[in-house]
Amino acid sequence: MMTNNRIVVPAYQRAYAWETPAEGMSRATQTDVFLSDLEAYRNSNTRSPYYFGHFLFEETQGEFRVIDGQQRLTTISLFLAALFTCLQNKRALTEDEQDCYKDLIKRDSCIRFKTVDYDNQVFVDYVINQSRKDVPVLQTTSAQRLIKAFDYFKKKLGSQPEAYLTDMLRIVAQASCSTHPVRDEAEAIQMFIFQNNRGKRPSNLEVVKAQFMYAIHLHGENQQQKDSLIGEIQNRFETIYKSISAIEYRINEDDVLQYALRVHFNSLWESGALDRVEKMLAGQQPLEFVRAFTDSLAISFEHLSVFFGDDERKSFPIHSVVTLGGIAMVLPFILKAYRFGLPLSDKNRLCVAFESLIIRHRLIGTRAEITSRINEVYEVFTSEAPSIAPILEQIEYLKTTDDWWWAYWNNERLAEALEGEISHPTARHLLWKYEVHLEGHGQRGYEPRRYSDIKRPELEHIAPKTEPAVRPHGYDTYDETFRGEYLNCLGNYLLLSKSHNCAVGNVPFANKLATYHRNAQQREIASFVSEGGVWGRDSIQARHEKIVAALMAAL
Repeated sequence: MMTNNRIVVPAYQRAYAWETPAEGMSRATQTDVFLSDLEAYRNSNTRSPYYFGHFLFEETQGEFRVIDGQQRLTTISLFLAALFTCLQNKRALTEDEQDCYKDLIKRDSCIRFKTVDYDNQVFVDYVINQSRKDVPVLQTTSAQRLIKAFDYFKKKLGSQPEAYLTDMLRIVAQASCSTHPVRDEAEAIQMFIFQNNRGKRPSNLEVVKAQFMYAIHLHGENQQQKDSLIGEIQNRFETIYKSISAIEYRINEDDVLQYALRVHFNSLWESGALDRVEKMLAGQQPLEFVRAFTDSLAISFEHLSVFFGDDERKSFPIHSVVTLGGIAMVLPFILKAYRFGLPLSDKNRLCVAFESLIIRHRLIGTRAEITSRINEVYEVFTSEAPSIAPILEQIEYLKTTDDWWWAYWNNERLAEALEGEISHPTARHLLWKYEVHLEGHGQRGYEPRRYSDIKRPELEHIAPKTEPAVRPHGYDTYDETFRGEYLNCLGNYLLLSKSHNCAVGNVPFANKLATYHRNAQQREIASFVSEGGVWGRDSIQARHEKIVAALMAAL
């Protein structure tokens, strides 16, 4: 399959997506399963060749473009490149091994396998030619995966004896596979979409990209127009994938696709990205939609990379709402704010208002949906009327109104919710906000403490959930009322680091109190303790009321 051929990953294909085990990771990943399968074959008594599976190709102008099997082929190339490197570190390659290298990896300047355009230079420099030893700074997430997989294979193979390496080379070089080529690019893209809508699917974003490429082939008036549009789509998606590399662990790419649709069609009711895209491509002007939406999508990814990057680092309100998480309702508004060129101060005000609304919705737990209450102000938030005032007024109305259809998230409901048991993630966020309130109270120019400044924050029960066996322990009587009404409330919760939480454990109150000096809310615990040194109902209630008062003012 590879000898004397040139195999490339076409533009409509997904980039390299296989994961490699990180240090301390216990779960299996695709690359270590790939290696362990080869090792299991090596240790077996079978005489049949190792089978790499089935591959689909589009054959065109002396190249074979991968339709299905790209992840396996990329991994095979990474593995072989690492294998030849490790073998050459032990001794010179034999003539047969040199021929094998030329057949499977590179003959003169002809590289057998080429990955997607935006990752290929990294692949060539770091993996094939190994002219770069440093890890490139500006790279996509898929390029990072290429580098990690190659380094992983080099590390694993480098520690093995020569016999192991030659066995592995023989197994891969003599492995079998089945192939099927097609000769029409439109058919190839259609097969890609079909293949990847069965079994393990790619992301919706990757499917949409393939659908766009297919639409260009179907509806392009001539080859010149097709080539121009394809080049434009490739450039847009290169921008998109570079943005994804910056925000991948902050937000899901398919969620961004959904938010971009809500911006593009100016409605929060947009859902089902693939259905909407298919409907537009079946309409009267599919290519106009492809061009306009790809541009809009790239801009959305760029703006979110700034929002989750530089702006989150320098803006406390943005940091706060990002830390809260679950912010799907605010991001279409934020994307519009960036698109309309609004100042950071306006984006901050939006984040403050929406953080309050999201927290209320999360605490109150109502089944009432918010979309119908805010979609109208979303739709009138346009480039012709880019004021955020109607949005802020609407959220303020939701926080203060007594009208039955709107009052699910008002101050009265919030106060009620703060009296009940609160989930630990939400309680951690609220106590962090309380910490910011305590540390900044009365201090001019105070720089708020970021959530990330707390090392692995956890929620501590001051009076532990399980009564300590040691007596006297310094806590109230563990009767039904104390357990039901006081143990799981904000007044008995404390924010501290994981190491601190592990250190205090289920110990008497006096021992805990001696360690409470690492932040403002810990230090103030002593002021709530009764004269007898007991942490009981009165102490918890007094602290609870103070925390609630601060949160009601902030939210």
